[in-house]
Order: sequence, then structure tokens, then C-alpha cells
Amino acid sequence: MGMPTDIGIVDCMLGIPEAEDRSEWFESFKPLLKDEESRKMFSMPAQYMFKDVPQTGKVDDYVSWTVDQMDRFNIEKALVGWNENETSRKALAKFPDRFAFELPCDPNKGIDEVKRIKRIHSEVDLKAISVFPSGTNPQVAINHKYMFPLYTAAAELDIPICINAGIPGPRIPMETQKVEHLDEVCWFFPDLKVVMRHGAEPWEALAVKLMLKWPNLYYSTSAFAPKHYPKAIIDYANTRGSDKIIYAG
Repeated sequence: MGMPTDIGIVDCMLGIPEAEDRSEWFESFKPLLKDEESRKMFSMPAQYMFKDVPQTGKVDDYVSWTVDQMDRFNIEKALVGWNENETSRKALAKFPDRFAFELPCDPNKGIDEVKRIKRIHSEVDLKAISVFPSGTNPQVAINHKYMFPLYTAAAELDIPICINAGIPGPRIPMETQKVEHLDEVCWFFPDLKVVMRHGAEPWEALAVKLMLKWPNLYYSTSAFAPKHYPKAIIDYANTRGSDKIIYAG
């Protein structure tokens, strides 16, 4: 069966390129990369996982180009990262009906990051905040005390927090992203919506158990082609978890 063309898609993790070279996005955790291949040869730090990494090429207007690609694949709206730059401001100004925004956050910045979240939320109407625990530098675990101010801020603003869970793609330590860490967070913040990103592998069965346990825990399919979705997630989506699995490209 072919892909339906009459159902609009909401993509809950989409990136707008800002340059032909997109390596800037991992500069913050580049010091964590120890192997020479990751540091000097890859155009993106999880490149070893893919047969090829498509390149955008030179584009005059990356925001309009992104919308053209969304139209091509019937994506009505996308959640993208807010970066406090010209690209984000242009996306908001030109296409307010096509983009919603989430804010990537660094728990190492403490109260200053909480203030930034609240300021940007008042300016942009953020729909979520996000953290890449293994990509923080120094690394901060999902259930570490540095994360709790961010959880509190999101709960107060009544917006979800999206958290990378499972073994990270880049060759950096995984300890901070163990799925078991979410149990304490969901218990302590029962009104906070928590969304797992990037697979939760190899603990996808545990991820399902925790979603059954905690009504505030969700799963996003980000970073996986549909044919590679974990079987435990597909089975859960087709049974009790249809309202817990969120599409992301």
C-alpha cells in the first residue's frame, strides 16, 4: 500500500538547515568525541550508522526550501528547534502556521537557563523544551539534580520536555541516557509530560513498561526510518499505546 496523500503529517522533530556545512550543531559536545574519525572525518557525529548522509547543498533561503520539502511530503506542520538567530526568526515571521518551536537546553547553566526558557517562551510561545543528556558537556544524566530546575520550569509553563533516551548515536558515553532514569523523573513530576526521543534502544521494552506505568511518559519516533522502528514500540502503538507514540522524522 502506498503512502496516503490525504492525511496531513505533523513532524515532531524537524531541522531547518542554516548553511551548506551543518557541523556547527555538534560543536558543543565535540570535546567529548575522542576518536579521530568522529572528530575530523565525519560531517555529522553519527555518520557511521548510515549508508550516506544527504547534503542540502547551497540554498539561498533555507527556510523556504524547508517548507518546499514539507509540501513535497505532505507535512502540514513541524516542531523545530529555536536557536535565537535569523533562521528561527524568519521561520516564525514567514510561516507561523507551519512551524512550532522547542528550545534545546543545557542543564549545566542552572538558573540562567531557567530564565532563558521563560523569556523565550514569553516571546515565542514555546511548545516544548529539549535536552540531549549525552551531548551535554559535562554530561548530565536524565535524573541528575541539574535537570530538575528544567523539569520544574517546563511543568510550570505546562509544556513537555523532550529527552534523548537510549544509546546515543555519536561515540560518546551512554550512561546519562539509560531509560531507567526516567522512572524517578516521572514519579517526581506527575504533571510534566516527558517525551523520549531517539529510540530508547536497547531498552525499548523497558520504555514500553514505563509508558504503561506512567501516564505522563511518551515516545517519539525521531531518528529512525519506519522500517527500523523497534518491534516493542510497533506492538505497543498497535495495542494499548496508540496515544503514546508520537511521529517524528
